[in-house]
Amino acid sequence: MSAETLTQFFMWCVVINGLLLMVWTFSCVVIPDTVYNLQSRWFPMSREHYNITMYSFLGLFKVIYIVFNVVPWIALLLVK
Repeated sequence: MSAETLTQFFMWCVVINGLLLMVWTFSCVVIPDTVYNLQSRWFPMSREHYNITMYSFLGLFKVIYIVFNVVPWIALLLVK
């Protein structure tokens, strides 16, 4: 696999996962009550537990996004 192919692959990973992160953040910030009501139908939990879980997973996803998508893409751009 060439460096150009890997660069394109990671670029699309950054775009797709970045959009997913933005949609998730938007839903947690702008419409949290709607998301909580939808999720609590499937997984009954208190609002406090929901907030802790949602923001913990959001932070974890952000770290994984940066480490496994953004950093390799930047490294390939620098090497190329």
